[in-house]
Amino acid sequence: MQLRKIEVPGLAHYSHILSSEGKAVVVDPKRDIDSYLQYASAHNLTISHILETHIHADYASGALELAQATGAELWLSGHDDGEEYSYKFKHHEFRDGDELKVGSMRIVAVHTPGHTPEHLSFAVYDSQRSSSVPVAFLSGDFVFVGSLGRPDLLGDAAKQRLASELFHSLRKKVRELPDGVEIHPAHGAGSLCGSGMSERQESTLGYERACNPYFAEPDEVKFVQKILNSVPPLPDYYKRMKRLNAEGPKLLSSIPGKRAIAVPQFKDHVGQPDSVILDLRRPEAFGGAHIPGAYNIGAGQNLSMWAAWILPYGRPIFFVGDASTDYEQASRSLVRVGLDDVQGYLKGGMATWVEAGLEQAHVPQVSVEELHHQASRAFVLDVTSDGEWKSGHIDGATHIMAGNLPKHLNELPRDREIHVICGSGYRSSIASSILRNAGFDKIVNVLGGMTAWKLRGFPTARPA
Repeated sequence: MQLRKIEVPGLAHYSHILSSEGKAVVVDPKRDIDSYLQYASAHNLTISHILETHIHADYASGALELAQATGAELWLSGHDDGEEYSYKFKHHEFRDGDELKVGSMRIVAVHTPGHTPEHLSFAVYDSQRSSSVPVAFLSGDFVFVGSLGRPDLLGDAAKQRLASELFHSLRKKVRELPDGVEIHPAHGAGSLCGSGMSERQESTLGYERACNPYFAEPDEVKFVQKILNSVPPLPDYYKRMKRLNAEGPKLLSSIPGKRAIAVPQFKDHVGQPDSVILDLRRPEAFGGAHIPGAYNIGAGQNLSMWAAWILPYGRPIFFVGDASTDYEQASRSLVRVGLDDVQGYLKGGMATWVEAGLEQAHVPQVSVEELHHQASRAFVLDVTSDGEWKSGHIDGATHIMAGNLPKHLNELPRDREIHVICGSGYRSSIASSILRNAGFDKIVNVLGGMTAWKLRGFPTARPA
């Protein structure tokens, strides 16, 4: 039996391929499925089954896509009856204690509610080694390395109940499993599906029993309070993603957005109310010159999360980049979070727009040195996370985490210059583009962010 992990760094998402005797089972696949097909082809495997631990909130599932491409059977949780989110498409119901046998593998479903009501984990046995001791426990968003899945995805009305269910899942569902069983979660550090996750990709149940802070709390009331007090910010797009995955994402015939669009045709889409212009360049390039109305989210591993959080949903998307931009990877990042309507990219990049003499917008960029000289009288908007803010910020700054900025625009002055700062300049450029789209015209982006500010030894404040 073999176990292969497929990682999507920007989403901190792990899917798994279990294989034995020429057949493979894929667990929690991502939307762009070619990596699974390539692995199966390279190892002479037939993908026979596709499993999901739960209805995901942070990314678009590739389960339907992979089933369509391979003819594999979909085995999904049967514990979703009557819940707010339930599978709407045809599948085999996999319930607590049910078994799936593939080659020498035996996969046992373990109902572990708490993160979601229907959540399953999978105890994986290899009969060539032991029929009674599992070799691995695929824990999905139940047990993470160093943490547990957040129980508040369904809102305030359900979070107390789910937190209690999480407590009982932890106490009862893994009680009989040995310390040596490997724990393979669906997420790692950087995911917002839990807090305080380790950067390690897997662990053992014995190590988690000894070191995971939630295993050590025997009192249910204290456990519930502790887990609910630890949850990270809840992105608005999580509910949209839950609905998408419950109904089933539309099938993709290929990765969209491969069309190069010449300047005259691209210009027709600029300023249209239903068009989204997404500039994938670095903050300093975006600040120097960009197409008016464009959002700036730099290409790279963080594109998926910020695009899902920030971009208007259900509108055609047009990319702008430069000679180094990988547009296919950018499109993959977007379809992984259900942003499928990528129409193409500006042929020749932003340089061709500038050369054509077309209208440009700008966001001034300043160094932390320049900000320091005027910090006492400047309006500073800090868009870092709560943890970063608490670790030290500029005294007198206003704090609104970047993902929540669209909901708090009325708290910001329109008659003053706003200096936007984050950890390095990436998120502050995203925030600057949001503000410019909302009609704020006195925006300055601080390059280097709080990292550079602290390296220079400039003063910081902390919450009382």
